[in-house]
Amino acid sequence: MTHGTTVWTRAAVAAIAGQQVRAIPLIGAADLHDALPGFQLWDCWTIETPQGATVVLDGWTPWMIMCAPRDLHPDLRHDVARLRLMLERDGTWRDCGYLLPDELNPGSREWAGSTVYDAASGRVTLFYTVTGRRGDSGRSFEQRLFQTSGKLERTGDTIRVTGWSEPVESVAADGRTYVIVNKTVGEPGFIKGFRDPFHFRDPADGVDYLLFTASDPTSTSSFNGVVGLARAAGPGFSGWTLLPPLVSAAGVNNEMERPVLRVHGGRYYLFWSTQRRTFDPAGPTGPNGLYGMVAERLTGPWRPLNGTGLVAPNPAEEPVQTYSWWVTEELEVAGFIDFWGLGGLDPALHPELALKQFGGVPAPRFKIALEGETAQIASE
Repeated sequence: MTHGTTVWTRAAVAAIAGQQVRAIPLIGAADLHDALPGFQLWDCWTIETPQGATVVLDGWTPWMIMCAPRDLHPDLRHDVARLRLMLERDGTWRDCGYLLPDELNPGSREWAGSTVYDAASGRVTLFYTVTGRRGDSGRSFEQRLFQTSGKLERTGDTIRVTGWSEPVESVAADGRTYVIVNKTVGEPGFIKGFRDPFHFRDPADGVDYLLFTASDPTSTSSFNGVVGLARAAGPGFSGWTLLPPLVSAAGVNNEMERPVLRVHGGRYYLFWSTQRRTFDPAGPTGPNGLYGMVAERLTGPWRPLNGTGLVAPNPAEEPVQTYSWWVTEELEVAGFIDFWGLGGLDPALHPELALKQFGGVPAPRFKIALEGETAQIASE
């Protein structure tokens, strides 16, 4: 497959200022439901079939969720993050324990990815971000893409995955197409990316791909985020080869996080999450929100949804209330509650709010409606 990289332009972002897009509903105290007492939860995703449909088991949806102890300062949660396996039905959650066994991960932390279930074999394949190296202090920001598989078992009212294979690196950054992310210092939002692997099987040819958050080493701007792409050589999720990025925000934004790709009505819809603070401060900038593009094929060219790329922003009065969205094949959007109820205060200037107003729980979900090159939060 050959393709050019579509640029998310400054002109598109500049048009956000004059745009009317339905905002994510305001978060209130009644929306905070502690799905796992004793833990803070954030990035989440469902188990999917190879074609992208959400797996449901006896009415319960399995979720993978990044977690950290609740008593840890939220700014430090990425330093100890592990993946949790949970079940959810109609807002009720069941905890199924840590997804991976202790000491299986070759890194020091487990960051986000995606999971594919093969019904014939009963096995799941986890694509995830290995952060740091086993035994390090947990403060490095090295990121690598790994995969492992195991048997999904149902026991009574819970599930677990057993017999995990030794994790193997799916594909490595080359320093030419994608930045090799091996820094030991940094600040979330301003580190470089090689993370968030998302599996996508293209219905056009049945080939498996990985999308991921990455950075462009050829850009002259320090704001050089891209949505990266790799292709499998054949069945079995093996022989991955790096391809040029699908979309580049070089000169615009540092992070195009947690890319998700869906096919709807014969078109391809690419979504990602980003924050106002990761745009080039010289402008233009957009709000914290879900963004996206549309194309007729995986190879593009891609066009910004709604003309700008903005799909679902946080409300202006609470601009950082939710983040890190996962769009299911059924167009339901799941995120987590970040800093809510700030009343216009900046948590960076009011550190006491960091503990008091950090949610660390699943956010209320919403659906999006797609029609051609438009996308918006669906009305009730």
